Amino acid sequence: MKKFRIGYRTLKTALGTALAIILAQYVGLHNFASAGILTILCIQVTKKKSLRASWDRFLACLVAMLFSVLLFEGLGYHPLVIGLLLLVFIPTAVMLRVSDGIVTSSVIILHIYSSGNVTGGVLMNELGLIVIGIGIALIMNLYMPSVEGRLEDYQRQIEAHFKTIFKEIVRYLRTNESDWDGREITETARLIDEGKSLAFRDVENHFLRDENFYYHYFKMREKQFEILETVLPTVTSISLPVKQGKMIADFIEELSGNIHPGNTAVFFIEKLLRMRVEFEQMELPTTREEFEARAALWHFFKEMERYLILKSSFKGINSKREVHEKTEAEAN
Repeated sequence: MKKFRIGYRTLKTALGTALAIILAQYVGLHNFASAGILTILCIQVTKKKSLRASWDRFLACLVAMLFSVLLFEGLGYHPLVIGLLLLVFIPTAVMLRVSDGIVTSSVIILHIYSSGNVTGGVLMNELGLIVIGIGIALIMNLYMPSVEGRLEDYQRQIEAHFKTIFKEIVRYLRTNESDWDGREITETARLIDEGKSLAFRDVENHFLRDENFYYHYFKMREKQFEILETVLPTVTSISLPVKQGKMIADFIEELSGNIHPGNTAVFFIEKLLRMRVEFEQMELPTTREEFEARAALWHFFKEMERYLILKSSFKGINSKREVHEKTEAEAN
């Protein structure tokens, strides 16, 4: 059973609905409760989604009012006319890509039908409900809590899991033994997915920003993680300890101590290239077991090169905490 919890969106919806109804009632609008319905439907999880939902419903309501005037006044106020109106209105709303506003527009259509007569006052009443309901929703959605702290937390957890995975690889390359349960594999996949979703939502909460460094960070880590998942079976297939394995283990150990959102990949790429030259100058394997072990290590070597190239293309993240620490260091 999920824990009972009142989130900020719930609070905004409850407060906004009450304010919309109070305002609509205060200015003397009929069917004032409908303003609250519009507010509920227009409060979304992000600012951009709220703006899109509000625009869809506003345009759909205007189209519905136009069709109501033409059909009710032209054909009469009869239930069959409502059916005919919906037959025309719904495809029109879909064509205009405002299908999310069909339900709320249907309420407006029924209001006009119930009035039995289209007058300027009736139309102004419905327009007032639309403006108040949508307007209150937009005002309530102006505030969105910062998610940077949560994004940093996802970043730190993912990097901690990467370090654990690398340490287990180092341990196996050195000892050919491991009692690791692999829990970090499934946990890392979950953290990356959640981090990407949260970062994308953060982009949707900024009208003038179309990208998020954290989103690119999580995408980069996702591709790196796919490489790690690929090489783990290769590493565990090595049954014979060889000199190259010890060298790669030392390299991975150093790399695991430098997993962070900054970009130091170029240093490790250069070190990897120097190691490749050393490998090429070594004697060829003399047994089949040594050949298979070195072939598996070479595959692992190439995948680590891909891993580092992915990181080298990332600009890096400077969190508020890191900027603060850097400022203090420079001051001292």
